[in-house]
Amino acid sequence: MSDLKETLKAQIIEQLNLEDLTPADIQDDASLFGDDGLGLDSIDALEFIVLLDSNYGIKIADPSQGKEIFYSINTLADYIAKNQ
Repeated sequence: MSDLKETLKAQIIEQLNLEDLTPADIQDDASLFGDDGLGLDSIDALEFIVLLDSNYGIKIADPSQGKEIFYSINTLADYIAKNQ
């Protein structure tokens, strides 16, 4: 699963054009959204949905799950592992 987490970090940096970050800068359990995390917003959440669909063939059926799924690298990797 650690390989998946590292891959996700690199994909997030590329997809969201976070050129000033490296995968090492993103903690596995840190919040991705809001002021206490990476500071991502709802537009970035849409990019996550595209990333899941294009890279992993996963579609989010219930948009209300997004907050839980996209909370951190850990929750995102766990969701991918369970739904791939």
